Amino acid sequence: MLELDQVSKRFGEVTALDRVSFRVRPGTMTGFVGANGAGKTTTMRIVLGVTGADSGEVRWEGAPLDLAVRQGFGYMPEERGLYPKMPLRDQLVFLARLHGVDDAEARRRAEELLEALGLGERAGDKLDALSLGNQQRVQVAAALVHDPVLLVLDEPFSGLDPLAVDAMAGILRERAAAGVPVLFSSHQLELVERLCDEVVIVDSGRVVAAGDAQGLRRAHARARYRLTVEPDAGWLRGVPGLDVLDVDGPRALVELPTLTDADPGVLRAQEQELLRRALEAGTVREFTPVVPTLAELFREVVR
Repeated sequence: MLELDQVSKRFGEVTALDRVSFRVRPGTMTGFVGANGAGKTTTMRIVLGVTGADSGEVRWEGAPLDLAVRQGFGYMPEERGLYPKMPLRDQLVFLARLHGVDDAEARRRAEELLEALGLGERAGDKLDALSLGNQQRVQVAAALVHDPVLLVLDEPFSGLDPLAVDAMAGILRERAAAGVPVLFSSHQLELVERLCDEVVIVDSGRVVAAGDAQGLRRAHARARYRLTVEPDAGWLRGVPGLDVLDVDGPRALVELPTLTDADPGVLRAQEQELLRRALEAGTVREFTPVVPTLAELFREVVR
């Protein structure tokens, strides 16, 4: 397990990280989410030892990180860092050999990864002959070729078409299922929501939310409901204290004044009162709590 404990970093007068703490557990995919400049890349560079922390500690399996441990990690930077004039297969074999993999095994892994990422027929091509999206696939292969114990990926899905996203997601799921902790950053929140077991949200160098993805969405949910009431839901606008977010004929989206983490008895009473009014107004076809998407949660915690 990877642990960050109170990690801080300053660049001159700028505080890039302010006591950042979170865990990436074995067998989980953890989405690392934040706006540009929030501190995601700096955090990843500290984990990999590219940048040093001013204070705090990064641990692997309970012990502080050193070079030997970091050599077992797989890292994909946001900026492409491979050799543009080197054939794909040779490049992956070279990188695997740097990690101590013997030549025959390195070639087997390189061929296997290129095939899995849809680049098997391009194995002899030079990197700069590929599209930017295919170069991104090779970057991921480079992070995987030495069979790392931890994956740290900075915007791995950037520039990929839907088929490439599915292929890469499948490979990352396989690694997570084998017990490898996977940490990746992305601005594609719908993709993070679909793939990740856990989410860490950072804002201005601080962790503002972290934990189980579905649990975070429920914990930050407001008392919001989707109603379908025939013949028309316009009467909801006259209910005192009710925030009517949208009405379209019989369908409406409303929010009760009580938050979901308030007294359950109060919330239940408000739900029952709203349902009673709806039944009096007509036929109720739907009365469903609405859990926020990850994008809505992100906007809520960073505003």
